[in-house]
Amino acid sequence: MAKAFAMIMAGGSSEALSVLTEVRSEPSVPFGGKFRIIDFTLSNCVNSGIYNVAVLTQYMPRSLNDHIGIGKPWDLDRASGGVRLLQPYRGGPYGDWQKGTADAVRRNLDFVDRQQEENVLILAGDHIYMMDYTPMLRQHENTGAEVTIAVRRVNPHETHRYGIVTIDSTGSVVDFQEKPKRSRQTLASMGVYVFRKETLMEILTRNEEFVDFGRDVLPAMLNGHRSIFAYTYPGFWADVGTVQAYWETNMSLLAENPALDLYDPDWVLHTRSEERAPAKLGVHAQEIGGNLISNGARVDGVVERSVLSPGVYVAEGAVVRDSVILNDTVIETGAVVDRSIIDKRVTIGAGAQIGMGDDNAVNEEAPDVLNTGITLVGKGSVAPPEIKVGRNVVIHAYTDVKRFGRRKNIPSGSTVGVSRR
Repeated sequence: MAKAFAMIMAGGSSEALSVLTEVRSEPSVPFGGKFRIIDFTLSNCVNSGIYNVAVLTQYMPRSLNDHIGIGKPWDLDRASGGVRLLQPYRGGPYGDWQKGTADAVRRNLDFVDRQQEENVLILAGDHIYMMDYTPMLRQHENTGAEVTIAVRRVNPHETHRYGIVTIDSTGSVVDFQEKPKRSRQTLASMGVYVFRKETLMEILTRNEEFVDFGRDVLPAMLNGHRSIFAYTYPGFWADVGTVQAYWETNMSLLAENPALDLYDPDWVLHTRSEERAPAKLGVHAQEIGGNLISNGARVDGVVERSVLSPGVYVAEGAVVRDSVILNDTVIETGAVVDRSIIDKRVTIGAGAQIGMGDDNAVNEEAPDVLNTGITLVGKGSVAPPEIKVGRNVVIHAYTDVKRFGRRKNIPSGSTVGVSRR
């Protein structure tokens, strides 16, 4: 197998995730109960035998830094190799903050140059998938490619979200379009690349105007007739960079036989896990339709088709339906939460109704982000007792009772509180 070290792009803000990325970067957003999004990429690395990993941060990195620490949960707390957090900085030959994925790597070429491995595995830190990189690295070596791109088929209606690849009969890439408005091709880049180290350093050093791999580097390499091959990945992969995609991918875990198997003993998903008591279902608790309930969660009410993170409490008489509830949130007596995403340490007051009614008016401030009926409540917010909140509503992080004023009804499409971006 070709020797490689990994560089994980983890500096993104993703405004399309609304309040979930108000207080943290996208890779550190909680997912699937007890995990964070970056756990998938980190676990893929160590499960593939890659123990030399760099994580490139920028936007609101504190939560991510705390989560990764010295890398012990992933066996990356090593004297040689291990995990390194490459923080952004101002100054030096490239001036201000990093402007994109390629620019982020360029600002760390001194680190790249010091590594002994002959290949660089460039990874997105904000995708959900469980992938063994070994076959891709083996193909990269066998073809003699300068770059290998991991690709998979996507829905024809979603090609505008991805870099779209066209290949010939040998698997060689003949065209690359970054987020085209329309495309007949459905082979999408996964944001997973293997570069020869010398090629990567040459391209980024000679072309300081290149900012992104998808927008700048790959098209330029194709125009220069460089050797680029595609590796087709057959497994589950999801870009959860929108509210709808994040909600849907969480909900997909509730299927009887989910495409993403969090319980696979041969591909363990590692994470930093706090010590908590087992999940507890009270005498009046009801579970309907299948749920994912994490350690430390307590349910005395009704939970239907939902994902509950560690420490969540659903009081007696409360109902949680088709929702994702993040760590240490409290749903008080008689409250109803429907088709919503509730961030960490939120209190939903007694008798409150979140995500109510049949009015699916799009959000007034972010119509492109919230338009499918999902309501979002930001971290640390407090929804007053008895308040009624419609669909496609945004409640910004740390919105307290005073911000709601005397209102008892928040109509669909509304926004409450102030953005902390």
